[in-house]
Amino acid sequence: MKKQIKNKYGLSTCNLNLANKYKKDCARSELLAPAGDFPSLISAVQEGCDAVYFGLKNFNMRDSAKNFEIKDLKKIEEICKNGKDGRIVKKYLTLNIIIYDNELKQIENVIKKVKGKVDAIICWDFSVINLCRKYKIPFHISTQASVSNLKSAEFYKKLGAERIILARELNLKQIKNISKIIDIECFIHGAMCVSISGRCFTSQFIHGRSANRGQCTHPCRRAYIIRDEEGNELKLENSRVMSAKDLCILPFIEKLKKAGIKAFKIEGRNRNPEYVRVCVKEYRKALDKKLSKKEIEESLEELKRVYNRGFSSGFYLGIPANDDFSKSEDGEAKETKIIIGRVEKYWPKINVGTVKIFTQSLKLGDEIYISGNKTGIKRAKIESMQIEHKPVQEVKAGQEVGVKLGFEARKGDDVFLIKEK
Repeated sequence: MKKQIKNKYGLSTCNLNLANKYKKDCARSELLAPAGDFPSLISAVQEGCDAVYFGLKNFNMRDSAKNFEIKDLKKIEEICKNGKDGRIVKKYLTLNIIIYDNELKQIENVIKKVKGKVDAIICWDFSVINLCRKYKIPFHISTQASVSNLKSAEFYKKLGAERIILARELNLKQIKNISKIIDIECFIHGAMCVSISGRCFTSQFIHGRSANRGQCTHPCRRAYIIRDEEGNELKLENSRVMSAKDLCILPFIEKLKKAGIKAFKIEGRNRNPEYVRVCVKEYRKALDKKLSKKEIEESLEELKRVYNRGFSSGFYLGIPANDDFSKSEDGEAKETKIIIGRVEKYWPKINVGTVKIFTQSLKLGDEIYISGNKTGIKRAKIESMQIEHKPVQEVKAGQEVGVKLGFEARKGDDVFLIKEK
C-alpha cells in the first residue's frame, strides 16, 4: 500500500492510482457542498465532496456568510486539488444576485480575475451570463431563475449553460423529463424558503434588505399574530406560519438517483462547519451505495445532531402540507456547542495539544470540536488530560491542559464543548 502524504491542511495528496480511479468515476452523481468559510471548505473536502460552491464578499446570495476574497482562490485551489480518495474537487463561484448598472464594471472585473481559477460560475442575471460567454467561463443557471420546464431549459442550453439548478417546486417526474436535455442540479438538504425558489420580497419590504441581493433578514422564521381591522386576533397552533422545515431527501435518495440528477446539492453556506461535515459525510455514504433501513435511520440521527428546523421532503414527492412547516424558534438540533478555549501548542508526533480554557470546565468523557482555517472541524472525546505530566479529571477556566487527540490540530484553533440540548 502506497504511503499517503498529507499537506498542511491535513489532506492526502493524490497518488496516481487514486486519481485515475476518480477519473473513471467522474460520470457518477456529484455531491456538491457549501463553503461559507475555510473550516467548512476543509471539512467538506475531507469528508468526500466532489465539488464545493462559495461566494466572494460581494455579489452572492449569502451576503451574511463570511465568504472569501479573490486572493483566497489560490488557497482554495490547493485545498480542492487534494480531495478524499484522490478526488480533485471542483470549485463553483456564486455570482447569483441581480446586478445593477452601477455594478457592471465591478462584476466584469471580478469575472476577469476568476477566469481559470474556478470550474464554473453560478448565475442567472443576463449581464453575468453574457460576461461568462465573453470570457469563456463555464456557467450554471441558478435556482433563482426558477427553471421549471423544458422550453426554459432549452433556452439556457442554447445560451451555453452547462447545467441548470432547477426550481425547487418540481417533483421527480418533472425533473427526470428536463434532465434528458441538460445536466441537472438539485438541492437535497438544508433550508427551504417559503417563497418561489427563494425569490422573496418580504425582507425588502420590512427591513429594506433584499433577499435577491443576498441580504435576507429571514422574517419568515419569526412568530406572527394575525389581526383584522377590528382588532380580532386568530390564535394559531403554530405561529410560525411561513417557516418551512429543512429539506432532507435521505429516506428516499434512491428515487432521486433514478431521476437523472447530475449534482446533489447541500444547502448551507450560512451554517457552521460541523453541519457541513456531518451532511457531506452522511450523503457521501448514501450516494456511494444503497443504504439499509437501519443505516438510513442511523444517518438521520446524525443529521439531527446538527442545526435543522425539522425535516421535509419538499416538493419531490408532492405538494408540501401543514406538517412541512417548522414550529421551532432556534432550530431542532440535538446538540449545541460552546466555545471554551483555544489550542496553544500541538506536538504532531504524539498527537497531543495544550488547550487554554477560557470559560466553563472540561472533564474526562466530554466531547469537543476543534476548528480552524487549516484544520477544518474535528470531533474528539476527552479520554486523557494532564497538567505538568500529572493526570487530571477536570480543568476549569484559566487553566491550560494537555489533551490527547486522534488528529492534527494547530495553534490558535478554537475549542468547543459539545452539549446535548
